Amino acid sequence: MPISRPIPPVLARRSLLLGSAAMVLGAGALGGCSALPINRPPPQLYTLSPKSVFPADLPVVSRQLGVDRPSSPAGLATTRIAVARGPYTIDYYAGVQWIDDAPNMVQRLLIESFENSKRIVGVGPESVALRSDFVLRIELREFQAEYAEGAEAPTINVRINAKLVRMPQRHIIASATMERLMPSRDNRMGSIVETFDEALGKVLRDIVVWTLTNPALQG
Repeated sequence: MPISRPIPPVLARRSLLLGSAAMVLGAGALGGCSALPINRPPPQLYTLSPKSVFPADLPVVSRQLGVDRPSSPAGLATTRIAVARGPYTIDYYAGVQWIDDAPNMVQRLLIESFENSKRIVGVGPESVALRSDFVLRIELREFQAEYAEGAEAPTINVRINAKLVRMPQRHIIASATMERLMPSRDNRMGSIVETFDEALGKVLRDIVVWTLTNPALQG
């Protein structure tokens, strides 16, 4: 039969002290890990510009036009700058962002482009209290940098579908898709954004001209 011997008081106290010290050290280590600062630099923000040059013979329109917030695939409805390195994947450039999510940015730039044409006064977001005669329904279908196999620099793809809707009947009276594919001169982020700006600018110009020259807006 085993004999149980009492632990000497000195050894018991030493064991308690060692256990307490281990607990304190463990808690300190865990606390230190959770408190480690993560020093990540803020992303570089980029914006694009509205179109400001239009044909001199662009007609003047007295109608009220509302511009809807563009719909888009979920992968484009973000502030991140999309990049495709294959036909079935979408990724994003690291450390950079648009100043606003892509649909909001495109809506704002399209409205500013209409205003810069000086051919229509009544234009604004469809969400505001504007009694629109017509509404532009916009779908942002492509808005990314694309790398072909083996390419060192991307091609920028901007494709937007526009539908002109007569109000209040909500009849679609015209539809068109505008697209630009433009190669960036190199793989630097500044060059890529400049190419985005050029490609989107041409698409915005096409939409403004297409809309204002529609016969329905002339009546």
